[in-house]
Amino acid sequence: MARILIVLPQTDFDPTEVAFPWTVWTKAGHQVCFATETGQPGSCDPVTLTGEGLPVLAKSLRARAEARAAYAAMIADPEYRRPITWAAARAGDFTALHFPGGHAPGMKAYCESAEVMRLAREAFAASQPVSAVCHGILPLARSGVLEGRRTTALTAMQEDIAVGLTRRALPGHYRTYPETVEAEVTRLIGAKGRFERGPLVPRYANAKAPHAGFVVQDLRYLSARWPGDAWTLAERMLDLL
Repeated sequence: MARILIVLPQTDFDPTEVAFPWTVWTKAGHQVCFATETGQPGSCDPVTLTGEGLPVLAKSLRARAEARAAYAAMIADPEYRRPITWAAARAGDFTALHFPGGHAPGMKAYCESAEVMRLAREAFAASQPVSAVCHGILPLARSGVLEGRRTTALTAMQEDIAVGLTRRALPGHYRTYPETVEAEVTRLIGAKGRFERGPLVPRYANAKAPHAGFVVQDLRYLSARWPGDAWTLAERMLDLL
């Protein structure tokens, strides 16, 4: 049995990008632990979870029913209810680490955290399996561990569509930083790195279509773009484990 640490934003994370991997890994018999900034249980982005405030044309941004059910099961797990702090976490105490994403303002503390970046450096230095998705790739890129590597992340097109659909109803909610995730990650991986956008029309992976998502693997590092890739990302982590 592996011990997998989900390095969790305190607030505003995407529920699918956490709950789908938790579902896959716990069903496979692994122990999934959590770390948050304060040591208190985290809370996901309520807009993505409930759809409240989303305009009609943006309802697809709400987490799907199966992801909401997975999230409800996950937050009832005793491991979720007793996280450790980012500062207390040590990558070497775990087999693998997962860095989920999100986009609302609460993600900034996570994306800018020196402790989260430290965990990334520890894991990469030890060649541990690491997975990251969406904005969860930002602290890895900012820590320097992705320089010269192959990776994906939330693409500029995906981000711009979400921003455009919600510009009036939820101004600023889907634009975490002025620079897109793709632009920043591409800049930080450098000329020897390679950013991969994946298929123009993304497919949504779930229990019935576990391999439909897009995942980039570079040695023991796995990256994905959006919630629809999260199930496939989790399955690929099982291969590494």
